[in-house]
Amino acid sequence: MSSFLQITTIYESIQGESTYAGRRCVFVRTTGCPLRCRWCDTSYAFAGGTRMSLTQIIQRVQSYSAPLVELTGGEPLAQPATLTLMKQLIDLNKQVMIETSGSIDIQSIDPQVHIIMDIKCPDSGMASHNRYTNFAHLKSTDEIKFVIASSQDFQWAVQLVSEYNLLSQFVVLFSPAFGLLKPADLSAWILESSLDIRLNLQIHKMIWAPRAKDV
Repeated sequence: MSSFLQITTIYESIQGESTYAGRRCVFVRTTGCPLRCRWCDTSYAFAGGTRMSLTQIIQRVQSYSAPLVELTGGEPLAQPATLTLMKQLIDLNKQVMIETSGSIDIQSIDPQVHIIMDIKCPDSGMASHNRYTNFAHLKSTDEIKFVIASSQDFQWAVQLVSEYNLLSQFVVLFSPAFGLLKPADLSAWILESSLDIRLNLQIHKMIWAPRAKDV
């Protein structure tokens, strides 16, 4: 397995999403993604980046003091060496998270890694890439995120949550697609549903400019 990764950026900031929102976190943003969601806010990570050894990446991560590290992208699992990197970070007593699109097999992820797995709704244009077999490889502490761009997306997501009985197994996050759906509208739909879904807002976009990088 390769001991190198193509990296877009590594930086320390405030975790903006998930149940870990608000915590200091080191982000390792890998380069490349096989999907092209129409609302993607990190298209700059599709190409380019810098080839770094795992040793270089770890040294950079350790230059920051935050104990929480998130692998994000792009799509981190598009590069197999991500699995090795996460294990090495865990061995260094880092608390490790990964955000993955859900389109790539997750069963080889170290069980100590906290997984936030996206499920792509129809408005993303990528719903056909969802790998539902991944549900069987999630832990009860992991999180499933739906980015919702419309009422149709919401109804589709609610149906899928029910079909797979996700609320009884995992934390389920519904996030409004930035600029496409008002958080107030999504909040109203969640309340009307009476389901124990967690509203997920991107607080980093409230703190800094919505398109700001490395924050």
